[in-house]
Order: sequence, then structure tokens, then C-alpha cells
Amino acid sequence: MKRFGGDLSTMWRFDILPPIKRLSWWWWWFILVLPDPKHPERSRQLMVLWSTKETPSIRVNNHWWKPGARMAIDDHGGHVLPGMVCAWWYDGDKMYEPARMTECRIAALTDKHPDWPGEGMGIGGGTVVPLTDDDLSFGMLPDLSKMWLSFKTDQESNPDLPKSFEAELSPWWERPSSATYANNVYAMGMGYDILRIHAMKANVSIDGDVIEGSAYFQKVTVQAPSVPWFWGFLHFDDGTYLDWFLPHISGSMSKKDSVPWSKRDSIRWPSNARGLMHDRSRGTTEKLEQGSIELIRPEEPNALRDSDGSILPRFRIRLYNDRVNVELQVRATSRAHWTFDQPTRGGFTSHLTYNEYPLEVEHILLSDEAGDRNISDFKWIRGNAEHAWGILN
Repeated sequence: MKRFGGDLSTMWRFDILPPIKRLSWWWWWFILVLPDPKHPERSRQLMVLWSTKETPSIRVNNHWWKPGARMAIDDHGGHVLPGMVCAWWYDGDKMYEPARMTECRIAALTDKHPDWPGEGMGIGGGTVVPLTDDDLSFGMLPDLSKMWLSFKTDQESNPDLPKSFEAELSPWWERPSSATYANNVYAMGMGYDILRIHAMKANVSIDGDVIEGSAYFQKVTVQAPSVPWFWGFLHFDDGTYLDWFLPHISGSMSKKDSVPWSKRDSIRWPSNARGLMHDRSRGTTEKLEQGSIELIRPEEPNALRDSDGSILPRFRIRLYNDRVNVELQVRATSRAHWTFDQPTRGGFTSHLTYNEYPLEVEHILLSDEAGDRNISDFKWIRGNAEHAWGILN
């Protein structure tokens, strides 16, 4: 595959849906998933987020952010937005969070914009450039053959962090490396607009040390109350991709802190999970419309714990349709958690805790008419899971 596929025309735009005060939230999000030579069953991971929100103020991990200005769009479609660049780095043993949390103005340009260095093709090339002294940019070449990501950590907050990451991102194969686009609008203008590239190859230089891995990318507009969810994905060595998703309503919506294992998180509705699998060996894409996600608290004495001392979860997942059945159990090897507190109506403050977990796959079974495959049929499987609670509005 010589270039990324799919419709990339909205990659650099956040003006698809009219903004809604306190609800509209926009972001670009990368996660790099890299081998860990010390713990081959795990992975090292870098997450970088470029984001803005339509709100007078919001507290992010005890840091009050007040955007001040609104998003500006020029006559050529160039966006300048008040935002933040946030990141975490997991080295296989230790989670560094944040690896960066920087307020800045962020410019987003298509490759047809007059400020683009050279003549673009207008088919999806472009860039996001935070206006900072450090290079925190990412972009797509005009011919869609590659993406790049440049990132500098905040070593002042933690000198043990690597200083820089430079990634060259290229297509893997047609199905996971072609952008998928989803747009839906509900009542009162609420809805979402999401563009994803599920999997790509990543050639990453970490302070000059080059390593091969994979990456996931999404560009998201959400303008609705953020309710609890489970989500996650796996990359397989042969290019297979699997994800799962379960937004739900539960008692955890009333939580106002980031402490896990609440009794309020015991009943969830709906309980039906859905997923997607791009199966490289079969050459198919399967929509898995039925399933379940079970959150498990490990009982063993040596259970892994996060930096706060809380026990890290396992997830038991089943996804299926009338042709394919997927069963897996994964355990979190670390936790990055971000808290958001936003003043809302009547003097109240809404809260969301967003958790990301690097994963270790303990068991997997892929069954279809051609036979069964398990963990021994793959050289490696790497991924990440999310669990969020609270409600942000």
C-alpha cells in the first residue's frame, strides 16, 4: 500500500458541526505502540493529544485552563484554536504522566493553504502546528504516502523522560490504514464527527534510538455530555486489528474523583458491546455487533498496581457475529488517568475521569469457519484500553 486511503478531506477541519457551549470538544489523538525488549509481553507507549474545548474554563488534572479566545478560521480554511498539548509516556515499567501538558495556540492547515511550504495536492495533506518553541507538530504529506509526528517532552517536570520522539508513519495494509469517517447529529445539534486510521506502521526515533512499532490515530468532535465508556484496541504482528466499545449509563456517572473500584460501577446499561476486526489472514473486515465487557479486579497477592497504589484491572471481552467469535482476556500493566472538572449550570461542577491502560494479552481465541487461532499463532499482540466515568456537561 503506497498511500493512506479513505476520505481525509476533513482531517484539518473542526467546523463540520456548529459549536455548543460547554459541550463541544475537539481533539487529534495519536498513540504509538512500541516493543518492550525488557518485557516482550508488554509494550512501550506514547500518547499525544492536541485539543480544545468550547468552555469558559475547565480544570485538567488540577490545572485550570481558560481558553479565552474562540476558534478562528481564515478565508483559506486555516484554523487557529486556543488549546493544549497533553501526553503520557509508558516505558514498560513506569508511567510518566503527564509527559507534557502545555497551553498554546494551535494552527491547523491543509496543504492548499498559502502558508503551506510548497504547492499541495488538496487530497488530505496538511499539518497541525502548536505555536510553541518546541516542535510538537504532526502532519500528512501531500501525496498521502506518510505522516510524521514530532514531540518533545517536558523534562523540567521529570528529567528521567526521553527528550524527543520523531515518528515516521506509513500505511500497513488497505483495511486498517484507510481512514474511516462517521458523522451523526442528534437533537439540539448534539452529535459527533470522527475520523480514524486504525493501524499504521511506525518508525520511531527516541533520542536517536530507532525502533519499529505501530500507531493508531483519531480526530474527534464530540458535542454531547460525555458519559462513561469502555474502549480498546489491539494491533497484531500480521496487521490484524481489533477494537471494542461500550458506552453506557451507570452509577459511576455520579463519581467526582479518579479512585477506581467504586460500587457505583457495578451495573451498566446497555451491556451490549460492539467491535471491529480487520483480519489480515482472511482479508476481511468484520463488524462484531454483539458482545460483552467484564471488568475484573485481580485477587492475586502480586497484582499489578498503578502509581497511586490502586490495583490495575483485567478486562474479559467477547465479541461476535454470525460468522466470527472473539474471546480475549487482557490485563492492564499501568494506568494514565486524566481528570476534567468543568463548571456548569447553577454553580455545579461536572466531572470526568478518563483512564488509559497499556495492555498485556493473557488469552485470545479467534474462531470462524476456517478454524481457531489463539495467542500462539501470533508473534506479538499489543494494545491499549480505556475506561471512563463521571459525566461532563
